[in-house]
Amino acid sequence: MPHNTFNTLKEFKIGAKTGRYYSLPALGKALGVKVERLPVSLRIVLESVLRNCDGKKVTEEHIRQLAHWQPTAKREEEIPFVVARVVLQDFTGVPLLADLAAMRSVAARLGKSPKAIEPLVPVDLVVDHSVMVDEYGTPNALDLNMRLEFKRNQERYQFLKWGMQAFDTFGVVPPGFGIVHQVNLEYLARGVYQRDGVYYPDSLVGTDSHTTMINGIGVVGWGVGGIEAEAAMLGQPVYMLTPDVVGVELKGQLREGVTATDLVLAITEMLRREKVVGKFVEFCGPGTASLSVTDRATIGNMAPEYGATMGFFPVDQRTIDYFTGTGRTDEEIAALEAYYRAQKMFGIPEAKDIDFSTLLTLDLGTVTPSLAGPKRPQDRIEIGNVKHTFIDLFSKPASENGFSQPAGRIDEVFTTDNGIPVQNGDILIAAITSCTNTSNPSVMLAAGLLAKKAVEAGLKVRKHIKTSLAPGSRVVTHYLQQTGLLPYLDQLGFSLAAYGCTTCIGNAGDLAPELNEVIYKNNLVCAAVLSGNRNFEARIHPNLKANFLASPPLVVAYAIAGTMKRDLMTEPVGRGTHGDVYLGDIWPSAAEVQEAMKAALDPQAYRSNYAQVKTNPGALWEKIKGTTGQVYDWPLSTYIAEPPFFSDFQPEPPAANPTVRGARALGIFGDSITTDHISPAGSIKDTSPAGRYLIEHGVPKSDFNSYGSRRGNHEIMMRGTFANVRIKNLMLPVNPDGSRVEGGVTLFQPGGKQMSIYDAAMQYIAEGTPTVVFGGEEYGTGSSRDWAAKGTLLLGVKAVIARSFERIHRSNLVGMGVLPLQFKGNDSAQSLGITGTETYDITGLENGIRPQQDVTLTIHFADGTTKEVPLLLRIDTPIEVDYYNHGGILPFVLRQLIEA
Repeated sequence: MPHNTFNTLKEFKIGAKTGRYYSLPALGKALGVKVERLPVSLRIVLESVLRNCDGKKVTEEHIRQLAHWQPTAKREEEIPFVVARVVLQDFTGVPLLADLAAMRSVAARLGKSPKAIEPLVPVDLVVDHSVMVDEYGTPNALDLNMRLEFKRNQERYQFLKWGMQAFDTFGVVPPGFGIVHQVNLEYLARGVYQRDGVYYPDSLVGTDSHTTMINGIGVVGWGVGGIEAEAAMLGQPVYMLTPDVVGVELKGQLREGVTATDLVLAITEMLRREKVVGKFVEFCGPGTASLSVTDRATIGNMAPEYGATMGFFPVDQRTIDYFTGTGRTDEEIAALEAYYRAQKMFGIPEAKDIDFSTLLTLDLGTVTPSLAGPKRPQDRIEIGNVKHTFIDLFSKPASENGFSQPAGRIDEVFTTDNGIPVQNGDILIAAITSCTNTSNPSVMLAAGLLAKKAVEAGLKVRKHIKTSLAPGSRVVTHYLQQTGLLPYLDQLGFSLAAYGCTTCIGNAGDLAPELNEVIYKNNLVCAAVLSGNRNFEARIHPNLKANFLASPPLVVAYAIAGTMKRDLMTEPVGRGTHGDVYLGDIWPSAAEVQEAMKAALDPQAYRSNYAQVKTNPGALWEKIKGTTGQVYDWPLSTYIAEPPFFSDFQPEPPAANPTVRGARALGIFGDSITTDHISPAGSIKDTSPAGRYLIEHGVPKSDFNSYGSRRGNHEIMMRGTFANVRIKNLMLPVNPDGSRVEGGVTLFQPGGKQMSIYDAAMQYIAEGTPTVVFGGEEYGTGSSRDWAAKGTLLLGVKAVIARSFERIHRSNLVGMGVLPLQFKGNDSAQSLGITGTETYDITGLENGIRPQQDVTLTIHFADGTTKEVPLLLRIDTPIEVDYYNHGGILPFVLRQLIEA
């Protein structure tokens, strides 16, 4: 039965009906707190704390602490946040399911009921990461790519079908429907939920950092690693330190020709500069109220790129209109509006009405058309500066984000064996991709309108440029067809290639062999342009060193131009039937986009499309047959293997031993090492440890698939840890030209023999030598990739010592039992003279661990001298201490479930 803590269980009207809810205004009166001045995002978390108060995991003291939140207080209190549901994508969802299956195997071996391991909240997995752009530019590209996807991933899909029948609350959206965050926005999110007559707001965590897209419709949710998501599924609250909340007041309106993509790139640049890592960001003010829900979702989606936990927009009339336009039921829409009005949380607040930790302001009228790149999403470039910036970076050193090339080489032309001229700056991939932008009809219709004008002007895209259209929802192609724009995109090569993440997560497929050869032989800096959210090194394609994020219409424009060395503000995009054509000649007006928008929100189109998830999932999915039963039988597979995290599991945790002595450095890395660097998702080289393993197990190179698709097999993933072809280990010597050896290699000590990081790690483990990893600022930025932490653990790494950590990766390291340690002040591996020839001790944890305590790093240099350095332990909360002492969050949760 629902409790009535602080006498807050009240009734509210939903039309003629009555519902019950935990009233935040009533809580404010009971505690003497002005709850209405709390940021809206915090109020939603507060409601969850109040509703889930059980006196054990969630107490009255937790309610009081959060209700009395102060904007600038020191953050020492821990919030236990119980979410309404969990969403997964398949790359992260498959290893999570493998962990759950392994837990069931452990339960069965201990004579316990396997059903003790069961998600306690609804879990939805959307298969979106597996499809690759193998075929492109042809009418049957979608069909061919899906057939290849099912051929490659049959073993994974069989495993997912086992999960669907084994777990009561586990649902799967099959391949070919769209991208998890767009499907979540358009279909999975229901606004408010009801249990035992009590209504409560939607909230979630997801195993992908861009889960924050859901913030656009007023849902509190963010990305966590699969490790933390498993705990949430199995009844654990998501624990976090009470956050700062940064208010962003938007004023004015966007100028003619400026897109939502341009806005989000400006916000990303601004907020990354303001250092909002680990904070909630909440938008307010009249400019915010004027934005469409899909514009808001685009901004929310990019929260990982500006570093925030969330980019939140409160519920208002535009949210209601979006729910109506996307086919939600009348009952759901009525409950959503009535609930938020009852809680006094309906509408976009003015900045003056909320107490924020910090308030920032952006005038929408100052936003200009932009791209971001060539290596990071926060590096925004106004479109008029793109040519100059590329030429400038061409000869700048890597330390300044450049490509370290002789300036005189920039215009050299090389010809492939089949006669294609290629030079530095050439665009070889142009992709309309990613839920970030394909969820937004305004920019998708703008791309279609630009394509129409370009075709009518006689412009073309060169055939060797790999062009693709991969929306995050089938509704996108519906409205592009309804408006008659899809054929024009087809004519420029942007044929429908897939419904999935594709190029944005590194599934661009390969370039033609002759293009790879000419790039490799001549060390060319060629480019990709995509409407995605990530452009880290080697993510899009291992041979394309420059990658730029742009709006969908700009992707089409740059594909026509074919090079980054053309200024699209002053030079023609291309030559058409009647001469030079400029960007202004083909750029659609706001009125044209608005007229086309009438076709974009068709409730019946959304309802009929998503009804097919259950009624017509597709013949390819129907043919997949999975094993049955409550315990998985672990057939021999190079895709799915029983993970080793419970191999020596005991009902009682062993004594934790956090002291490290005589450790060696496995790697020393610089700033902005991403989870892509640590655990790549893209292609597997046949010469890499993972490639050699697959060949030894009879897998031909043509069937390697990607690291992302093989995350259900720890043997592949531990061999792929630190295997990104662009990662730079600073232990390695500098080449005569000033460059450094790239790829997953290290120097084994003592002796300094060069070998792969995996091989060195296995040799250190065999010798009983612990290892550590050193990093710079923002270590672990990027995707919420739990394998970046799992792989680190399996390589024998005891601690990661960095200048600072990205939020999710720090949490994942703790969740796997790896110590995250942070340098203090201006200390760094470089300032301390660490080269990797030393040995290291980590002491100060012998008498028990306290959150954020000091520890000591003792460096034993090769010349016999030593240095003691204070470090900050980034185990931040008491529950994280418990996780670490249990050997990680998974053994901790498993012990609780088995004991219960």
